[in-house]
Amino acid sequence: MKCTECQKQSATIHFTRYVNGTKQEYHLCQICAAKYDDTSLEEGYTLHELLTGLFNFDANKVDLNMNNVNKMKERELICSNCELSFQEFRRIGKFGCSDCYTSFESKLTPIFKRVHSGNTKHTGKIPKRGGNELHQKKELIAYRKHLEQLIVDEKFEEAAIIRDKIKSIEETNGEQV
Repeated sequence: MKCTECQKQSATIHFTRYVNGTKQEYHLCQICAAKYDDTSLEEGYTLHELLTGLFNFDANKVDLNMNNVNKMKERELICSNCELSFQEFRRIGKFGCSDCYTSFESKLTPIFKRVHSGNTKHTGKIPKRGGNELHQKKELIAYRKHLEQLIVDEKFEEAAIIRDKIKSIEETNGEQV
């Protein structure tokens, strides 16, 4: 979208103003937006600042007495290898070394759970195209685990059905996993 003022550069700032009940929409480039004194436009947020704000879990704590204690613990949390503090990590948004993951694990797990919908382990994805072999291998592994559980539970009729499914998959693949 082009800037509504200069019609030359692309619009990076979009805002709406209501004056006497009438709606006025503005789509401005950075240069034209600087000309508007009453818009109080500041420099935009960086992606790092946005994500840091989203991950600021301590701001939501209600207990004011524990807030000081938690701040003291955060100051004491330092990586044993690169000596990066957790406060410094939160400020810059980057780890100093690979040991920071283990040093800050207690603080990172809640962040990962929130960002990854409760998951804390990365399992990866299998591509839809060309991933048939991997899907079949995962299916075989799941069937074998289920077969072992059925044998332990002495459900031999169900185990025979699962065994036959495993054999049919192995025969179509022509290989054993």
